[in-house]
Amino acid sequence: MSHGFELEPAKGPAIPDHPLVAKLSKALDAFNQGLLMLSMGALILTALVLTYSVVSRYFFKLPTDWQDEASVFMLVGVTFFCCAYVQALRGHIGIEALASILSPRVNAARMMFVDVLSLLFCVFFSWKSWSLFHEAYTEGFTTSSTFAPPLWIPYGMMAFGMSLLSVQIAMQVLVRITNKSDKRSAA
Repeated sequence: MSHGFELEPAKGPAIPDHPLVAKLSKALDAFNQGLLMLSMGALILTALVLTYSVVSRYFFKLPTDWQDEASVFMLVGVTFFCCAYVQALRGHIGIEALASILSPRVNAARMMFVDVLSLLFCVFFSWKSWSLFHEAYTEGFTTSSTFAPPLWIPYGMMAFGMSLLSVQIAMQVLVRITNKSDKRSAA
C-alpha cells in the first residue's frame, strides 16, 4: 500500500501512444491544471473569509451570516474541481495488496474492471448531480439561513466536478485500450 508521501513528485499523467488520444489527454490535463490553480485560489480565499469571520466576531462583535455558507460553497467547489486532477495522477487511495500478488495480465484486467466500475459509478453520480442542480435552479432552492444563497451553486459545482471526473476516468480507460505498451506488458 502506498501513502503518497514516499513517492516521487508526480509529473502528470503518462502520455498515451495513440496521437489523437494523446492530444485529448493533454487538453484534459491542461484544463485540470487550470482548475487546480483556481481551486488553490479559492482555498486561500476560504481561509481569508474564515479568518475575517473569527476576527470580526471576536474583536468587533460583528455577526457574519454569509461566511459559513460562502466557505462551504468554496470548499465544495475545491473538492469536486480537483477530483479529476487527482485521478489523472492516480492519487486517490487504493489498496495495492492484490497488485503485488497478481500476475501482470490479471492485474491489468483488475485495473480495467475497477476503472470501468468507477466510471459507471461516476457517470451515475454526475447524472444525479445534474438532476439535483436542475431541480434547485428551476425551483429556486436556497439554504435556510438569513443569507439564503441559491443551492444551485454548490450542486452545479458538484455536478461539473463529477462530470469532469467521469471524463478523466473515461480517458484512462481509452488510454488503457489504445496503448500498445500496456498490451505488451500484460502479455
